[in-house]
Amino acid sequence: MTEQAARKPFLYVVVCAAGVAADVGELITAAQERDWEVGVIATPVAMNGFFDTAAVESRTGRRIRSAWRTPGEPRPFPAPDAVVVAPATFNTVNKWAAGIADTLALGTLCEAAGLGVPIAVLPCVADALAAHPAYRDSLERLRGMGVRFAEPCAGEPQEDGGLPEFGWKRALDLVERR
Repeated sequence: MTEQAARKPFLYVVVCAAGVAADVGELITAAQERDWEVGVIATPVAMNGFFDTAAVESRTGRRIRSAWRTPGEPRPFPAPDAVVVAPATFNTVNKWAAGIADTLALGTLCEAAGLGVPIAVLPCVADALAAHPAYRDSLERLRGMGVRFAEPCAGEPQEDGGLPEFGWKRALDLVERR
């Protein structure tokens, strides 16, 4: 049996700075239950208290990546079999669609799309931002590249004060769909 055949499929989870990122462990657990190995790449802002980095590293058994590696440094993750961006913010979606790769997270997304890796996105964008024409254009461009989107979540509290459910498992359904 070859090494490729013996290993579990590897999922990159790209985490952006939105309040729902605090629950990214739900996605990691669901992915592991579906037999994925998981590595997390976070935007620099997301690393500043948007989720429990120690808990995520404990759960995945890998350090979270947020910065570029040096040229001589080995790759810390294997190549991805799929990528999930959750939560995906207005800023990340627009920069990615424009081909801006000024962070490791964005560079990874640009590269994965160019390689044809299945990518699922769980947007978390306020309604006012989602109405912006640049955002709508970005969604169209990314969909044209084969990126799969779940229903957006504004992250705004509901009338009862609770937060709407974020579709963590939906992202897995989108990347597993063939």
